Amino acid sequence: MTVGRLEGKVVVITGGASGIGRACAMRFAQEGAEIVIADLVASRCEEAVEEIRRTTNGRAMYVETNVCEENDIEALADKAMAEFGHIDCLVASAGVSNAGYVSGQVIENDEALSNHLLNTNVEDWSRVLQINLTGVMLSDRAIARRMIAAGNGGTIVNIASSAARIALPGAADYCVSKAGVEMLTRVFSMEMLEHKIRVNAIGPGFIETPMTQGLRDNAEGSEMIMATTPMGRLGTVEEMANCALYLACDESSYTTGQILFPNGGIFVG
Repeated sequence: MTVGRLEGKVVVITGGASGIGRACAMRFAQEGAEIVIADLVASRCEEAVEEIRRTTNGRAMYVETNVCEENDIEALADKAMAEFGHIDCLVASAGVSNAGYVSGQVIENDEALSNHLLNTNVEDWSRVLQINLTGVMLSDRAIARRMIAAGNGGTIVNIASSAARIALPGAADYCVSKAGVEMLTRVFSMEMLEHKIRVNAIGPGFIETPMTQGLRDNAEGSEMIMATTPMGRLGTVEEMANCALYLACDESSYTTGQILFPNGGIFVG
């Protein structure tokens, strides 16, 4: 019988109830992992956990979590430890494209790439950075602390974006937050070397998720995506999950501080 690449591993996934996070939860469970989903919407969490149990027979649980709240993140880590006894991997996937985004929500085209800095509300700017960057930092360090205490190493996969490297007018808050995730990944990877914790990230391009639905449904937005992406198509959440899986498992055991950019050739080098 083939042993899964994450057999016996416990994986915490923030933003795990939708999009890339949910795809990671499913893919990792298929590889034998026990899954802890963290997200804001309990009903979506329940659906994701039920799907994992129904299709993989894997163990899964969820914890309602606001990644902006340190107490929530600490409670998430504690509950995962109480249920499974150890944590081997974190996928920090929780994120928003704009201050008004809600997990799983379809963004209308006029909301996407339209918030120019001249008109940006400071509170909205702060919210995007709080979720996309500070939330990743809080998640990374809370889980890393439990890994360090256990002394068995581990892996952390942050979900950044190709927007960390390309300037998207109207989405400065998103671009800056994801650029921050890229550098956070590199710095934290160096700090975790002595603890045998590898820290990497993926930087997706345009992916088929609710976040991009508004752009895809609009002729101008769809044309922009295709013009930006040399491969001429959007990526799938399953393709992103496979990239994250590589960084989470032993196949990437000599890799840390790296960001993979599965983006259809938006940029190379």
